[in-house]
Amino acid sequence: MRDLVFVAFLAAFFACGFKRPFIFVLSYVYIDIVSPQRLTYVLLNSVPISLIAVGLAVGGWVLTDKKADSRVAPRQLLIVLLLVYCYITTLTADFPVEARDKWDWVWKALAFAAFLPLTLRTRLRIESLLLFMILAASSIIMVGGIKTIASGGGGYGQLDLMVANNSGLYEGSTISTVAIAIIPLILWFSRYGTVFPPDWKVKSFCYGLVFACLLIPVGTSTRTGLLCIGLLAVLMFRDTKRKLLYLGVLAMAGVVAVPFLPSTFTNRMNTIQTYKGDESASTRLAVWKWTWEYAQDHPLGGGFEMYRQNQIRYDTDMLERGDDGQQRMVHKVLVDKARAFHSAYFETLGEQGFPGLIMWLMINVIGLFRMEVIRRRYRRPDEGKEWVAPLAGALQAAQLCYLLGATFIAIAFQPFIYMLLGAQIGLDTYLARKRKETSFRPMRKARRPMPEAAPEAVPA
Repeated sequence: MRDLVFVAFLAAFFACGFKRPFIFVLSYVYIDIVSPQRLTYVLLNSVPISLIAVGLAVGGWVLTDKKADSRVAPRQLLIVLLLVYCYITTLTADFPVEARDKWDWVWKALAFAAFLPLTLRTRLRIESLLLFMILAASSIIMVGGIKTIASGGGGYGQLDLMVANNSGLYEGSTISTVAIAIIPLILWFSRYGTVFPPDWKVKSFCYGLVFACLLIPVGTSTRTGLLCIGLLAVLMFRDTKRKLLYLGVLAMAGVVAVPFLPSTFTNRMNTIQTYKGDESASTRLAVWKWTWEYAQDHPLGGGFEMYRQNQIRYDTDMLERGDDGQQRMVHKVLVDKARAFHSAYFETLGEQGFPGLIMWLMINVIGLFRMEVIRRRYRRPDEGKEWVAPLAGALQAAQLCYLLGATFIAIAFQPFIYMLLGAQIGLDTYLARKRKETSFRPMRKARRPMPEAAPEAVPA
C-alpha cells in the first residue's frame, strides 16, 4: 500500500511538471533528498526515477525556459572543473571498482549543482527550491524529532529514521548538520515567504520544525550537531537587534533544557573534552594524519574510496573494570585499517589531492564572500527588496554550519549542500540581472532622441 501512495504522489508530481516544467526540477530535489525508492518495497526500486526526473528537468529547461535570463557564474564553472577533475581521478583511482560506485552519484550531484542556477530566473523559483529542500529534509527530521520525544533519545547510530541503510541524509551526523543548517532558512520563511504567506499557521509550523531540528542532534547523540548549534547561536547573535534579550533567552533555554536531555546524549557529549577515551575521536586524528602523509606522496589524490588502503595505529585511554570490580583508566595502542576519513576536508584531500581540495575550498569560500557582499549591499534596501539581505544571511549561515559539520563528517559531495550552493548562485545571478535592468532603463530614456525644434519664422 505504501508503494502505491509513493507512485501516485510522484505521478501527480510529474503530471504537474508538464504544465510548469520547473516542477521537474523540484521533483528531482525531492527524489534526491528523500530517496523514496529506499522507502518502498518493489515498485520504485526497479524504476530509475532519479534519472527520469533529471532528464525531464533538463529537457523542460531546454525546450521552454527563456535562455536570455540565464547567467553563468564563475562558481558554476568551478563546479564543472571539479566534476572533470573527479572523472580523471576516477580513471586512475587506487580502487577502480569502488571509485566508480561513488562516481555514479557524485557526478550527478555536481552536474545538477552546475545546472540548477540556470533555472532560477525569478524570486518565486529561488523560494520554491529552498521550500522543497526544507520540506523534503523535514520529512526525515520530523520523524526523528517525534521518535526522540517518544523514546527519550535513540543514541548514536540507533535512532530509526525510516530506513535501515545508514547513508545520505539518513546518517545521524549528516542529518544533524543539515537540520541545524536549515534553521536560518526556516526562520526566513516565517517572515518573508510568499508561496505560503507567513500567517500564524505558517509561523507555528516553522517554529515547530525548528524545534524538531534541534531535537535531531539529541536523538542521534551526535557531537557534530551540538557544535553546529553553538555556531548557529553565534551567527544569530550577529543579526539580532536586541542582543541582551537574546543572550538572556538563550541562557534560560539552556538551563531549562539540560534536565530533560537523555543520558545517552550527555554521556556522548562529555567525550568532546576527553577525546582520548573515545575510539571514534582517536581514529579520526589518526586517519587525518595518515591522509596528510599520503597526500605528500600523492599530491593529485588517489581517487574515490582510497581510504580503504589505510592502516593506522592510535592511542586511546579506556575505562575497564578489573577483577576487583573497580574501574581503571587503561592506556592502549590499537591498530585498525580501512577507516573512513570522518572529514570532508581530508576526504577531498585524499581522494582528489591538492588540486581538488583547492577547487572545493574556492567553491565554498566564494559562496561565503558573495553572500556577505549581498548582505551588505542590501542592508538598507529599496522598497520590495527587504527579503534579500536576510536570505543571503540565512544561506551564508547554513553554509557555515555545513562547513563546521564537514570538519567531522565526510560529506564533501553531499547533494543537499550542492543544491544549497546552487540556490546561492541563483540568488546572486538573479540580483545581478535585476541591477543591470534597473541601471539600463534610465540610460535608454536618456538616449531617446529629442524632438526637433520648430523652424524659426523668417522675417518679412
